[in-house]
Amino acid sequence: MLIGLFVFIGLSLLILGHEAGHFFAAKFFGLKVNEFGFGFPPRMFAWRPKRWIKEGVTLRQAQGETEYSINWLPFGGFVKIAGENDALSGEIKKSEEENKELRKHLFIFKSAYVRSVIVLAGVLMNFLIGWFLLTLVLLIGTPQAVVITQIQPGSPAELAGFLAGDVIKNFSDSESFIGFVNQNRGKPITLEVIRGGADVPITAIPRVEAPENQGALGVFLADAGTERQGFFAAVWGGLKNSLMICGMAFTAFYELIRDLLFHGSLLLGVVGPVGIFSVAQETGRVGWEYLIQLLSIISLNLAVVNLIPFPALDGGRFFMILIEKIRGSRVSIRIEAVINVIGFVFLIFLMVLLTARDVHNLL
Repeated sequence: MLIGLFVFIGLSLLILGHEAGHFFAAKFFGLKVNEFGFGFPPRMFAWRPKRWIKEGVTLRQAQGETEYSINWLPFGGFVKIAGENDALSGEIKKSEEENKELRKHLFIFKSAYVRSVIVLAGVLMNFLIGWFLLTLVLLIGTPQAVVITQIQPGSPAELAGFLAGDVIKNFSDSESFIGFVNQNRGKPITLEVIRGGADVPITAIPRVEAPENQGALGVFLADAGTERQGFFAAVWGGLKNSLMICGMAFTAFYELIRDLLFHGSLLLGVVGPVGIFSVAQETGRVGWEYLIQLLSIISLNLAVVNLIPFPALDGGRFFMILIEKIRGSRVSIRIEAVINVIGFVFLIFLMVLLTARDVHNLL
């Protein structure tokens, strides 16, 4: 229960941190922010803090411009910047009729540079969070472990009952484990794995002759765990690892879209919210350090996904700003809105497919 609560809060804060990037960037450039919400509607409650205004030599309290809300679907959050999504009515039309002072505080009237910074601020925030968490992991260190990441179909490992995510006990690195398996080809071996917080003994017989590009047991392995590092080494190592993870995430997203569009299938190993929550819970049972590491990877993946030039994502909005600079004129607001709606529907469709597969795998 405690691990599940920590995972839920951690994932929510990652998405909320992304929105906070937009919020602080908008405030920095003097834009009006109508609402900063934790979770998604329906609304639970909201408040609007008062602010002090100087009039001559006196101060008076006035209603704040930003409303802060807590909503019933507590996963992530959102920011409503004035003049961003209400471009067809309301405050933008009002600004045309009133004065230039109001125009200064609306998103649509800001320069391409300012709008780009605000749009990409969420991506930067997720990258910084991921970098910070990876640096923290390197500072505290994690126990050495060997983790099974994938099982080959029809292999001795699958027949014996090994599962992806199992942590193999009594081995600190994959090289020593592979050596042990190869020394016992054709013989029954009993291994203990950590699964769901419990020790599970499994007996398997490694193959004497294995198919090409497969091992005697038929598993993919990953070495987990790091030694404690000094501050500057941890910061530098965290940055290098963050950039490497981002590169891998770009590749994975490209393969996901390619397989979905050209083969009508979902890439194996890609999970949705349900799958992420399940994996995070299992990781937390292995150790809190590994859970922090997983959250850092998720944060970096959020940065990458949002940077991709796809409609409804931050990267797509940034791409529209680039088109505006190249053309010398703004893309029609109505056309941009339609494109974003289509992109949003596609993302929801993709999320539903991933969630359905996650639920099926859990049953």
